[in-house]
Amino acid sequence: MPKTNADLAAAFEQTADLLELQQANPFRVRAYRNAARLLGELRLDLVAQVEAGRPLPRLPGIGADLAGKIEEFARSGHLALLDRLRRQIPAGVTEMLQLPGLGPKRVRALYEELHVTTLPALARAARDGRIRALPGFGARTEARILEAIEAHGRRPQRLKLVTAAQYAAALIAWLRRAPGVSEVAAAGSLRRSRETVGDLDLLACAPDGAAVCRHMLAYPEVAEVRAAGDTRATVLLASGLQVDLRVVAEASFGAALLYFTGSKAHNIRLRTLAIERRMKLNEYGLFAGRRTVAAATEQEIYGKLGLPWIPPELREDRGEIEAALKDALPVLIERRDLAGDLHAHTDWSDGAAGIEAMARAAQAHGLSYLAISDHSRRLTVAHGLDPPRLARQCAEVEALNRRLAGIELLTGIEVDVLDDGSLDLPEAALAPLEVVIAAVHSKFDLSRAAQTRRILAALEQPKVRILAHPVGRLIDRREPYDVDMLAVIRKCKARGVALELNAHPERLDLTDVACRMAKDEGARVAINSDAHAEHEFDNLDFGIGQARRGWLETGDVINTRPLGEVRAWLAGKEER
Repeated sequence: MPKTNADLAAAFEQTADLLELQQANPFRVRAYRNAARLLGELRLDLVAQVEAGRPLPRLPGIGADLAGKIEEFARSGHLALLDRLRRQIPAGVTEMLQLPGLGPKRVRALYEELHVTTLPALARAARDGRIRALPGFGARTEARILEAIEAHGRRPQRLKLVTAAQYAAALIAWLRRAPGVSEVAAAGSLRRSRETVGDLDLLACAPDGAAVCRHMLAYPEVAEVRAAGDTRATVLLASGLQVDLRVVAEASFGAALLYFTGSKAHNIRLRTLAIERRMKLNEYGLFAGRRTVAAATEQEIYGKLGLPWIPPELREDRGEIEAALKDALPVLIERRDLAGDLHAHTDWSDGAAGIEAMARAAQAHGLSYLAISDHSRRLTVAHGLDPPRLARQCAEVEALNRRLAGIELLTGIEVDVLDDGSLDLPEAALAPLEVVIAAVHSKFDLSRAAQTRRILAALEQPKVRILAHPVGRLIDRREPYDVDMLAVIRKCKARGVALELNAHPERLDLTDVACRMAKDEGARVAINSDAHAEHEFDNLDFGIGQARRGWLETGDVINTRPLGEVRAWLAGKEER
């Protein structure tokens, strides 16, 4: 039985893929795909709503038919439409959709033209040179397909952070109901805000570990019990996600949390530090001989090692120990530090809500300003704006600003970068705007040199103030394009352009490494939601997690500043 929105999202996404393979009505395909995106990000537990007999709330893009499908799947764990589609299409064809760069259109071509129905057959077709002969493929695409198949076989299953967080939240709520439990926490890569999670590490504090483990085994979604004992249990959920539970006493909870949070490299450095101080550190505590020096809290253990507490997002052995020893750890940005959002979409292009609705949603999420930045005309699939429509939208934004209270709207556009680095809209159309975001949405396969030249040329455009999702990746779906990131960061610094940290959990682009690079180079970052619906401002939390992994502080992020300072920066009048 499904227990999280993530299960619903996966079912709707696969339905969209299979419908597109069958060349179903594009509007129907898009409806399922948009619903999957919404369900994957929504924090309200829809399964719990249905199980409690409460009506589903009004959700953007979810009409009566899709709402009925949500209720059907929430109650039964099945979607009749999806079951029927699976019977009609070979399982191996569906598996091809998991390969980066192979969307439904290309998979359908491979299936229909080459009669390929399994990954091994696809690999043989690539090695035989048969794929390059298909229209729209070519030798480079053929080589990438072969690389993707080989990587698919080696790559362990990992979930996006947002999906893992949903599973963890449901499990933590379940474990809190176990007898005697005083605390439950997620550890591992989820606590460190890594962009993907391999398995869930959960820690519970209780006097009777066996009772908590039994409670864990009774979780309705447990498909397989791999280990069970008095203080630990390992299970496999129906989704395929492995969950490792440890139950500890209150006196050693901090030591266990530190140990199971990791990373392994960080823990090794801490253990080495303990040895240098003639102590021993493990999951039970910090010891001097047989005497417990510290165990109850992480702060206590770090303190006894001569260190301040190190935030989990920094624990990757990337210099955090050295910085802590010098009392030079960054004061990491927090969600409450964000004053505004400089990238959001409305129903003028591919968003699900109107301008006013998006403004009020941003305000409800604690923001005081919001840039309306719909797509430009080249992105026809998103109903992008041409100059006349953009001018009309600006007029509506200005009219709204005269009556909105508590939030200010900025006029803007997410303008496509063309192949030569020029922009999709003329200078005259961009001139009145406050926020111009340059975005690469095509030609991802250019060489490193060509892609870098293209982006550097776009950054020379005088109105560009933000570079959107700088490497263009979609996690586990599309590899980043090849670009000289250091050159791009240095150009942004020189031109006063902010690099976007796109907080959408499918992107999280900038990467944590690129965030750190931008910080070291003195370039600014803008943490933006790229929201296409009211609930998507929630995604700013994931952007903050990524920023913290990249060592970013409040001063590194432009949209932590009040609106007056941001407007001065946008206009090129910022005091230096």
